[in-house]
This record gives sequence, structure tokens and C-alpha cells, in this order.
Amino acid sequence: MAAPSASAISKLHPQPSADESTLAKLGYKQEFRREFTPLEVAGLAFSFVGVVPSIASVLFYAIPNGGPFAMVWGWAFACPFIMCTGLALAELASAAPTSGGLYYWTYSLASPRCRNFLSWIVGYSNTIEMITGVASVNWACTIQIVAAITIASSGQVYTATNLQLYFGFITSCPRGPRYQSFGKAAETIHVGECMAGVVEFIHDHCFKSSNSLCFIIIIALPIATPPDYRNTANFTLGDFTNLAGWPSGFAFILSLMAPLYTIGGYDASVHMSEEASNAAMAIPWAIVSSIAVSAVLGWGVNISLAFCMGTDIGSIFNSPIGQPMAQILFNSLGQQKALALWCLIIIAEYMVASNCLLVGSRQTFAFARDGALPFSRYLYRINHYTGTPVNTVWFEIICSLAIGLLSFVSTQAIDAVFTIAITASYIAYITPITNRFVFKNDFKPGPVYLGKLSFPVSVIAVVWMGFMILVFFFPATPQTTVQEMNYTVVVLGGFMFLAISWYYFPVYGGVHWYTGPISNYPSAIRGEDKDVDYISERKEHDADIYVSAVDV
Repeated sequence: MAAPSASAISKLHPQPSADESTLAKLGYKQEFRREFTPLEVAGLAFSFVGVVPSIASVLFYAIPNGGPFAMVWGWAFACPFIMCTGLALAELASAAPTSGGLYYWTYSLASPRCRNFLSWIVGYSNTIEMITGVASVNWACTIQIVAAITIASSGQVYTATNLQLYFGFITSCPRGPRYQSFGKAAETIHVGECMAGVVEFIHDHCFKSSNSLCFIIIIALPIATPPDYRNTANFTLGDFTNLAGWPSGFAFILSLMAPLYTIGGYDASVHMSEEASNAAMAIPWAIVSSIAVSAVLGWGVNISLAFCMGTDIGSIFNSPIGQPMAQILFNSLGQQKALALWCLIIIAEYMVASNCLLVGSRQTFAFARDGALPFSRYLYRINHYTGTPVNTVWFEIICSLAIGLLSFVSTQAIDAVFTIAITASYIAYITPITNRFVFKNDFKPGPVYLGKLSFPVSVIAVVWMGFMILVFFFPATPQTTVQEMNYTVVVLGGFMFLAISWYYFPVYGGVHWYTGPISNYPSAIRGEDKDVDYISERKEHDADIYVSAVDV
């Protein structure tokens, strides 16, 4: 009998792709379909930023802490530090492109004495970053809708109650409880968690809408603005308006929250590593390119707004509309045109929320895959209809809705979701970057590597993030009340206290069973890939946790 041909053997036993082989060396089997091209990953990273809607969300940090000066020069000052952070993470992403990303890198680069604990802390910091990221965008979308109603209302006197605001927060979720009864049909309704063709459609339109809004603000707004609201270059670039009460230097530092939140979440593309082709190159370049493009376009948007906002900064900040950018557009464009443009911003914000939920669900899935989250056996499941982790989507939504209850405390309390998201992300970023140089490890650079610049860039990133974490714990004004205090330290501190308590809990705590990332790639298949000795393997896999949606 004739021996089978090489082509026949290849069809029966297909060879894993380079991405699958890289993932196997990291200890994981391929479970998602790699349907994102490098360009699509870059588009996802940029649309995750959402330049115009994100600036609209946090412009209230810059207006009282320097006015046009902080908007223009604060953005320019912060962007180099943001890029240093992105470059440091890009190197790690190129070396180990996995959805777990930050906590995986932390474990692999830390000392054996503390790697379990550090990995645990980073995993939970990254989780709260994603949850509050979804919550912050939902809240931004909510108050933007209220601003739209105010613009459309005669006399601009509309005031929403706390209950109305929370209801708006619920309805702003990309996939709310209203879809639950639709079963499988609901899984295709959610804009961020649908089938591959619809996902690409959404990302494409989100990318185009983000760019379009930027150019509308940069080009059309100055043309349409009446002369009374056009500022001179001296006022725009040199006038420092301090309405917050802090010393001017510290007020300027507080204004940096606007660019840091807008160009944040650099790890968004990292959590899509297992769905991207040529991930070792695509993910780091998505990080760097999204920061660069967002920095340039965002600066242009801020300059345009600063030139078109008029000289009465106090009236913009204390506007009855409730949103500084909305008031600027109203002054420049009039009611109807401002309302139309503002509605486009709201739609773009909703798309950003969808991307946040998409990315957050992947991070939660990865952390649950390693058994670290409560109910991991239920969270670590791939829906066979959509091929996506639907359970983790619901987990993100439920947790973000719980965070939204801060709206019943005060507006200042719920506004803390912006600083919580940034602070939690910085904790998650600092740890693996520091571990790479502090501990003795066998770090092997990937295709994207800075060489001799790697260490100084990482030092700049770590020092910058550490300093800004302390800054973000301060309240908006020196004189504050319980309702107006900065709830970042309360919410984030409380969450991390629970995470640490759960780790050291007697008998049942993570210290007794959490051993870092768990390989789900069978040793018999992995063969000679012995260079992954830093990955701990669970000898007995829980049948409820183990997922085999895709065979490698």
C-alpha cells in the first residue's frame, strides 16, 4: 500500500501557526479565533482611546486648573511620559503576547519568593482598572446625554435626579439587563461582543467616527466660532486661570488627569493578543501608534477648543449644561448645530464603552483561566454560539453597575471612577516593568526592543506613574466635604484590601492554592518547549474550569 503523501498528512495534522506556537511556549493553547489583522488591532487601540469623547468626559479637570494654558501645555507636557510608558509595555507585549499580559509578565519576571503575590495584586489591579474603565465611560455617556437634554431644553434648566442618573448609567451599558431574556439573539445584539463581521464593522466605524470628530473640532469649529468667542494667541497660550484654589503649580499637575485619562488603557490591545495575527509585532505597534496618533489629534482638539472658548472661563466651568465642551460648542455653533455634534460625540462614547467591555472581558477571562477570580469555573467559559467569553461580559457589567451606585453619594464621588481607572492601571503597569530590572530573570526581548534605551525609558515611566498615583489621591479643591472628597483612595483602597485579604485568608485564601499562570497546554503536545519553567502547571484540572472550545 502506498504511503500517504505529505499534503495528506498536513491536512490530517495541521501545523500550528507561528502565533499558536508562541502562545504554546507561554503555556496556553489557542482558544480564540485569530481574526484581527495588525491594522485592525491598531484601530481597536485607537478607538479604545476615543479622543474627542474622552476629552469631553474629563475636560472639567483642566478647565479649573489652568484653563486654556493647562489644556494646551498640559497635554504637550504629559504626552512624552505617556509614550515612555507605552514603549515600556510594548517591549513586554512583544516578548510575551498573551491576553493575561500584565499579571503574566509580573509572574514570569519576579522572584520565586514573591511572584505569586505580585501576580495576584497586578491581576486584581488590572481587573479593577477594566471594571472602572467601563464604569467611567458609562458615566461619561450618561452625563453627556443629560447635557444633550439640557441643550435641547428651553432655558437650559434641566436637572437630573440621582435616580435618573443611575437609570441613565444602566441604559448606557453596551449590553444591559434588558437583553438577557433574548438568549442567543442577545449575544449578537451587543455591539462589542458579537460575531466577527459585526465586530469589524463596529471597530471600522468607531475608528472613522473618532477621526471625523477630531477634524470637525480642529477645522470646522474655529471657522464657525463668532469673533466674540475667538481668543488671541497670548490668552490661549499664556493665560493661567486657577478656579480650584490649589497653588498654581499643583493645579497644573492636577489638570494632567485630562490627557492621562484620554490616552489611557495602553494594555487594551494586549488583552486582544490571542485574537491577533502576528501578535508579537502587532500588539506593541498598536500600543505605540495609538498613543502617537491620539497625542497629535488630541493636542489639535485642545488647541482648537482653547482658541474658541472665550475669555470667561468661570461661566464655561459652571455652565448649566454641566459639560465644558458642550458649552463651548453651544457658544460657537448655536443650539441646533451644537446638539447635532454633541449627539455624534455621545454615539462615539457609546462605541468606546463597547470597546472597553470587549477588552475587559478578555482580561477577566484570562485571569479566570488561571483560577484567581471568585467563580472562575463559571467565568472561564467560551460560548459555543458566539465563540466569545459571554460570562465575563456579564461579570464586567454587573461590577460596573455596582460602582455606579456612587452616583447616589455625590457627583464628585462617581467622578472618582476616572482617577480610579488610571491609578489602578498604573499599579498594574509599574509592577512588571519594575520586575524586569529589579529581579534576576531570563527576559528574552521580542521583535520590538529598545536596546540601550530600554532601561532609561522604563525608569522615566515608573517614576512618572508613581508620582501621578499620589497626585490622584488629592481632592479637586483644598476645602472639601465628605460628599466632595476624592473617593479614589476609598474605592481602590477598599478593593485592594479585599484582594489582599482574600489572598491571605486562612485555609481558603489564594496563598494556599494560587501558583500563578496555569498552563492549559498539554505537556505531550508542548513537546520540547521546556523554556517555560516559570509557568506553574496545575496537575489536576478542574473539569468545570477547563475549556476546550478550540483544538490546537
